[in-house]
Parts: sequence; C-alpha cells; structure tokens
Amino acid sequence: MSFTIIEPCPARLNRSELAVPGSNTKFIEKAASSKADVVFLDLEDAVAPPDKEQARKNVIEALNDLDWSGNTISMRINGLDTHYMYRDVVDVLEQAVDKLDLIMIPKAGTAADIYALDMLVTQIEAAKGYKKRIGFEMIIETALGMENVHEIAAASRRNETLHFGVADYAASTKARTTVIGGPNRDYAVLTDADQDGARQVHWGDMWHYAVARMVVAARAHGLRPVDGPFGDFSDPEGYKANASRSAVLGCEGKWAIHPSQVDLANEMFTPSEKEITQANRVLEAMEKAQKEGQGAVALDGRLIDIASIKQAQVLVKKAEQIAARDA
Repeated sequence: MSFTIIEPCPARLNRSELAVPGSNTKFIEKAASSKADVVFLDLEDAVAPPDKEQARKNVIEALNDLDWSGNTISMRINGLDTHYMYRDVVDVLEQAVDKLDLIMIPKAGTAADIYALDMLVTQIEAAKGYKKRIGFEMIIETALGMENVHEIAAASRRNETLHFGVADYAASTKARTTVIGGPNRDYAVLTDADQDGARQVHWGDMWHYAVARMVVAARAHGLRPVDGPFGDFSDPEGYKANASRSAVLGCEGKWAIHPSQVDLANEMFTPSEKEITQANRVLEAMEKAQKEGQGAVALDGRLIDIASIKQAQVLVKKAEQIAARDA
C-alpha cells in the first residue's frame, strides 16, 4: 500500500440521485417523500432564465418547510460563468441555514472553480455559525473538466462525489449523438466473416472510457463516482443495462431524471442477497485462515486473499447502509 493514505469522504448512500426542477413546486413536494437516496433541487438546466429567481425562492421555502429527513439534499447551482450563481449560494445558504447537505457544481472545469466556491461557502458558514459542513458534488461534463478531473477531485476537502454529465460532455467533445446516455449503433465492432461469410455487429459503449476515467479520479481521492442521466425514461431495460455497466466500472449510483427511475437505480446498485451471502462467506473463510496463520485460502475452488477481504467488506458495508436507510 502507498504511504499516501486516501481519506474517504463522508459515507452516504448514493444509489439514486433524483433531479427535481426548482421551478416546479409540485415536483419538489413529491420529491420530499421519494425513496431516492439523494435529491438534488435544480436551479440550472431545468430552469428557464426568467424563472431563475422564483426557483431559488422555491428551493429556500422547500428546504425550510418540507421534511427531508429521509433523503440527502443537494442543490445544483448555476454555472460559475453566470450571474445567477453567487445569489444561488448566498441566498439559499443564508436563508436555509443547516438545511442543505450538498452543493452540485455544474460543468466543473478546473480546480480553481472548486476553490472559488469553497471560499464563498466557507465565509457564509462562518458568518451564519453553521453546525455542519456542506459537501460538494462536481459534474464532469466538458472536455476541460475531463482533462482536469484529477485536479478537480483533489481541489477541496468538501468534495464528495464526481458525476458524469453525458449530454453536455457529448456536446463539448462534439460526439456524433443526440441522445442522453445509452449506446450508439455506430459505435460497434464488425467481426471477421465466419465460414459461411456471415459477419456480426457488436455494439460497444461509447461512454466507457469517460466513466472509467471519472471512477479512477473519484476513488483515487476518496470520492463517490456517480453516473449521470439516461434520457429515455420510457425504456427501463435500457436504463438498467446502462446502470449495470456503470456499476461494474465502480459507480455507486446513477441519476434519476424521472421518479420512475428511482426504484431502478436502487435496485441496480443494491447488492443481491447472493452477493452478500458470498461476501460473508469470504470474510468467515479468511478469518479462519488468519487464525491458522495463512495469508490465502481456497473457497469454492477459487483463491481468496487480503484483496478478497476488501472486496467483501465493501459489499457488506453497503448492505448495512441500505438496511439502515430502509429502517
């Protein structure tokens, strides 16, 4: 193990992250009883410019008046390149003291972006006497942000999550697609011809590299990687397939841009009973091996060692978090 020790961010369940427009009070009220692990109240893309001020007021009222005890609450502010951002931060933090858990930073491009917001939030917390420290979520959704993803991840002790914003990322990189997430039939491999001259087309995942790179940056700095939106909310199987790929790469959860996607995300990022049982068996086997002075042991015909313990501990801890959430 490296002499550099990774300090993990605060432990939170992050299987599902529900996007809620700050301009829609009905949606906000419904979100307060959502089963989503995290709800982010959106002041950015989901709100038209003429509605920005009212949306901010709606968020302040919702934070103060609704019961959010079952959820972690985040707020997506407007971009640092807009004149809306500073009022988003100042008004909400000063008028809804200690009600917000996280601030989501869109289109994070450089470490300086995070530093600037950290300075502002720190001053407000000190002035208002906050009892808890607000965490940061950064959306990596531009070529600049992906280029600087490791520096962004390390930019503040407030940092908790990195998110992959697929739509804006596609626009930023000029990718040849108009859908939000999911596969692309043109991103495929054509096999060589078989004996009969037939060839097969295997679709690939055009977002694999971007998500994998984000996951590495997040984990290297003790953060949670979260996959972003899947635009076709009428396609639950497509959503689940997308979520499954992200989970395999190491993501802890995925956005839900529609309430129907919350249960799908919770399902896909919850360890199965079979996985939990196997993880506990690994821990039991390794505990016995260590008592007998062995560093590794076979279980079901497979070698397990110290690395196996770490993998099993992750699953068991996640299962305990979920059980506590459900309770």
